[in-house]
Amino acid sequence: MISVLKVYVKNVKQLIIIKMNIIWIYALSSVIIISLISLIGIVTLSIKIDKLRRILIYLISFSAGALIGDAFIHLIPEAVEGGEGFSIAISCYVILGIIISFIIEKFIHFRHCHMPITKEHEHPFAWMNLFGDAIHNLIDGLIIGAAYLVSIPVGIATTIAVILHEIPQEIGDFGVLVHGGFSVKKAIFLNFITALTAIIGTIAVLIFGTHFVNLSSFLIPFAAGNFIYIASTDLIPELHKETVISKSILQLIWFALGISVMFLLLKLE
Repeated sequence: MISVLKVYVKNVKQLIIIKMNIIWIYALSSVIIISLISLIGIVTLSIKIDKLRRILIYLISFSAGALIGDAFIHLIPEAVEGGEGFSIAISCYVILGIIISFIIEKFIHFRHCHMPITKEHEHPFAWMNLFGDAIHNLIDGLIIGAAYLVSIPVGIATTIAVILHEIPQEIGDFGVLVHGGFSVKKAIFLNFITALTAIIGTIAVLIFGTHFVNLSSFLIPFAAGNFIYIASTDLIPELHKETVISKSILQLIWFALGISVMFLLLKLE
């Protein structure tokens, strides 16, 4: 009887190990695919730089709308649903995200940014966007890892939702970087580097899965505060530099489109 029990326990342990190996394979494969989406800027290499710069301001508008939409439609509601309602803690985490973003931008704002945007002068809002994108991708990795710990079907469904979210987000992020003074190749490279934080997030959850809930309760509203700061203090002021009415209307349309995409993704999720 004891020997049979030992064999049973051994088989259960082996099954658990096999299941965890499968989860690791699925989770890492998913997050690597998502990270590769950051290379979407490669499609712009065939576009002449003058033509690219003319459409960048509309990508900035789209990105600002997507960030605002993501913060208020996805992140903050997720933080509220995952906790005990809209608590003072959530408000504090959002505010902390704004404050930390302000401090970081002050730190990297080492040159006077009324200078023209050139390859020699990359504006701080572009670096701030990279910081915000890194936090955002880290959270995506945390969410995907946690979803696969629930079940593989849940993990796959979550991965699809994140992919649908990332495509418009990465297009907007790429536009922000190029508009902020980065070369196209440098923007593609740095966008990809920040995307790799998703892999870190997934690995962290798979290793320390039991602590995910406590970590996400802070990171999600913190990221929301970061997105609100970037959109409202960095991107939207860039849009106000355009005073032609027809182009301003187009900016508003692209801004609304960015928000609308976040609403659409909410329905798909």
